[in-house]
Amino acid sequence: MEKAINRQRVLLDHLRPSPSSHNFESALSASACLAGDSAAYQRTSAFGDDVVIVAAYRTPLCKSKRGGFKDTHADDLLAPVLKALIEKTNVDPREVGDIVVGSVLAPGSQRASECRMAAFYAGFPETVPIRTVNRQCSSGLQAVADVAASIKAGFYEIGIGAGLESMTTNPMAWDGDVNPKVKDFQKAQDCLLPMGVTSENVAHRFGVTRQEQDQAAVDSHRKAAAATASGRFKDEIIPVPTKIVDPKTGDEKPIVISVDDGIRPNASLTELGKLKPVFKKDGTTTAGNSSQVSDGAGAVLLMKRSVAMHKGLPILGVFRTFAAVGVDPAIMGIGPAVAIPAAVKAAGLELEDIDLFEMNEAFASQFVYCRKKLGLDSHRINVNGGAMAIGHPLGATGARCVATLLHEMKRRGRDCRFGVVSMCIGTGMGAAAVFERGDGCDELCNGRKVESNNLLSKDSR
Repeated sequence: MEKAINRQRVLLDHLRPSPSSHNFESALSASACLAGDSAAYQRTSAFGDDVVIVAAYRTPLCKSKRGGFKDTHADDLLAPVLKALIEKTNVDPREVGDIVVGSVLAPGSQRASECRMAAFYAGFPETVPIRTVNRQCSSGLQAVADVAASIKAGFYEIGIGAGLESMTTNPMAWDGDVNPKVKDFQKAQDCLLPMGVTSENVAHRFGVTRQEQDQAAVDSHRKAAAATASGRFKDEIIPVPTKIVDPKTGDEKPIVISVDDGIRPNASLTELGKLKPVFKKDGTTTAGNSSQVSDGAGAVLLMKRSVAMHKGLPILGVFRTFAAVGVDPAIMGIGPAVAIPAAVKAAGLELEDIDLFEMNEAFASQFVYCRKKLGLDSHRINVNGGAMAIGHPLGATGARCVATLLHEMKRRGRDCRFGVVSMCIGTGMGAAAVFERGDGCDELCNGRKVESNNLLSKDSR
């Protein structure tokens, strides 16, 4: 009982407005809840300091070097999603306090310039600043978290967290020499391991079989194909006008990319079973059960709840907590299994309270391990497929996952209250963030009071 009460206190602290929010009703009280979750609190309009998401979009994700964006400049990937945030919400771009863009592979100064150029293409004035952030595969999520933290700190009231990667333009490679001192530090050496080798390490150490990995890949393609066919990605994808250049003739053809081009609806265990291991002769990691090398971008518009309410904007989600953790670099893929519990605990919740998970499928081995370790049911995790089917443009993946998660939570309505985005990170880390659906729970659509003196939620009785 003490544990449940403490959890409720944490939740109430998250929702308590600051003293500056004097324009909002300050009442905050606990109530019993029969919503089927553990968040037993009553919402009012008092939470003006909440950081909320009012829009989240992404480009389609395309196969690097041979997909729809192979001839598209990186800034032309970012500009459409930045522009969509403003056009679809009618927010004055001059009000945006900062744009933070996650990116991994491009030279830092070049990518920073490209992002600034993209902001101008999208219609932002010169007064709006922009910067990049690199925490490898979690860079897009880190950008969203950085903006949320800045809004919470009072630096500004409206900001954009985004992600961008053109793996066609910027392939994965080490530039320059490696410090010879690295040979004296095993952990430092492990930071240089190819990601595929770390996948093999996870599979070997934790007994993840080749069949389990191939099955996870088949499931990912099947779910993504179903989501595409039923139009579930249409609300989050911004079509991108671009061009395709014929490599033989140099002729350019104008096209509009509107769907992910790496999904294989007919993927099967038989087909994947024919693929040879890539990183180890007797290994289990193949091109078929690894994430796709991709090009794409995503962007998320965040602001204070009070600002969103004043503007009359629908709230897609509420940013609750974020956690980044370190793990053994040799098995970096286990990161989500550590980061997710940390972020969920910080939100005052338990894993059972989370309705949906978007966990990046860097490799099937680590995805299967984390799913098993956390005891997650398949109907709660990557319900529309993941990176093995959709793709993994490193810096953009976090923003893509936020868009996919929040739009799916909106579709599910009252049956879906909390969601988590998570991924493993090269050199041995994991990141995770907790989001709450913003519309229904604001109106208490997913909870009702009961006549009882017990202020604990039903799963703690």
